[in-house]
Amino acid sequence: MVEQFPPIKIENLRKGGEDRNPAVQLFGRRFFADQTVQELLSEFLLVASSIKKINSARIPIDQVFPDFNLLLNWPGETPLEYAAKARLNLKLFSFLGASKLETRHKSHQQHYRKLLNLLASPEKLVRSESMDTTEVLRTLENLFLGFQGVGGQRTWCAQAFVPIAREMICAETIWNDTQVKREKVNDWDDIIKRFIYFFSLSRHRFLARGGELLYLQICNALRQEEETLINWAQKNGLSFSNRESSPLKLHNALKNAINFVLDACPDTIGKLADFIDTGIESETAELTEYDRKSGEPRFTRCGWCPTESWPEGFLFAVEMLRISEAAIDPIERLELMEVACAMQVLRSLCAQSARYVGWVQERKKYSGPLNYVWAISDPTGHNNALKQISKRCVNNIQKMIYDAVRNSNIKSVLEEQKADDDEHGIKWKDPYREVDTRYGHKLFLTLSKRIGLIVPKRGAGARFILNDKLIRFLVMSVIRPGERMRYNTFKNLIFAHYGIALDREKIGQACEWCGSRKLSTLGEESDAWFIHMLEASGVLVHLSDAHSLVVNPFSNGDDKL
Repeated sequence: MVEQFPPIKIENLRKGGEDRNPAVQLFGRRFFADQTVQELLSEFLLVASSIKKINSARIPIDQVFPDFNLLLNWPGETPLEYAAKARLNLKLFSFLGASKLETRHKSHQQHYRKLLNLLASPEKLVRSESMDTTEVLRTLENLFLGFQGVGGQRTWCAQAFVPIAREMICAETIWNDTQVKREKVNDWDDIIKRFIYFFSLSRHRFLARGGELLYLQICNALRQEEETLINWAQKNGLSFSNRESSPLKLHNALKNAINFVLDACPDTIGKLADFIDTGIESETAELTEYDRKSGEPRFTRCGWCPTESWPEGFLFAVEMLRISEAAIDPIERLELMEVACAMQVLRSLCAQSARYVGWVQERKKYSGPLNYVWAISDPTGHNNALKQISKRCVNNIQKMIYDAVRNSNIKSVLEEQKADDDEHGIKWKDPYREVDTRYGHKLFLTLSKRIGLIVPKRGAGARFILNDKLIRFLVMSVIRPGERMRYNTFKNLIFAHYGIALDREKIGQACEWCGSRKLSTLGEESDAWFIHMLEASGVLVHLSDAHSLVVNPFSNGDDKL
């Protein structure tokens, strides 16, 4: 097993715990193909915006991350826990009317009508001179339905909002229809009093722990010594400001930046959401948020990430800071943060795999700091040589991940598990088919296709490309807001951050990383398409025929060092 952060107990391997999965043993608990890009960000912000605790130490909502001293002195065998709010009233009001008829239980409809009646009562509803009560309610419902994020085909309670405001970020809540039918319960009050029995908060079916893992990677990175970070950055040609390379300063800056993101939406929306969820009927919120016996919030335990993943966690922290502080539209910022989360999952799969595969270690000199390469082809596919190199690179990335989850350490653990199962008369089930499809190299392929990093979406010939959104993301994550750098420096930095190879030199390295010879047929301008796309995005400034600058113009006017 790789070393874990936090240093929590491994789930019982013989009894089928999550840590029995070879991919979880390697990458942490857990990255999963069924979790969408938006759900990665939503879960990350859910942890960030919730009350948290480590042992008896409480972390207030506005702190985002544990206290810096607590990070450095994390108690052994202690998980991070967070108390996420279900917000059932808000979800019911917003999503029931647009949900499938067969998912609307009698109790749901009963409570929905109660909420409408309460809202329509004179002491609750702010009336409009131009609209009657029914129109006001319909307008409010449509307003929040407009913020529907993912899960439109699910039961209303399992759906989620775009995380536009902290008051609209909700825990995953699954309706346990089987238990309800068994108990023959039809009254909302009876159901909500046994909330944990009739609803599930800990299945991790949609919020599948990917966002938790990303959050833990940042916490892990912030625990590293400043000298270690600075030396690593200098060795690999990375560019960080004093604030970004200091764990203490980065901790504080990232806290402020994420709070800014969570509060960027006009507060009227947040106040309306909170009013619908708790202001008109508070019992549902209280019974879902607090344990009836102890009176304590209902805490969910986070999993763990590999301790050795701090380099990619550090890069992710800096990139999220830069995007969070950019002076752009709040919705666009969330979209770029979604891309950041997806790219971090892809980078984590590759960087962690590279540490455990022999042939990758032998070719380290051809790759960047994280020991892998993504050779990018032109989106049109006109450059056939570049196209073939990119295809070969996709295949080698998949092979690397495939080999990594089968490394000797993991295989020896599996052999022990099999012997133990045989001894106890348990039928052995080979885990690798599901691992490859949902946790391993096919997860990499699936997630890359979702963000447009790999095409085509279906069929053979998968290759790496960049689309407009990814290029915008690269500019805003690699260059600090309001700053500029030379084009060649920019290409070197995206190679260092993401392993992205664009020009003739780096594409040549990609060939050798894949185990083949350099091609001499690429031409001097193999990245001409990339220059044209930067120009079209308005971020490339030509100084002369030989020199160009790439600019991140989205500064809010503050000089932050």
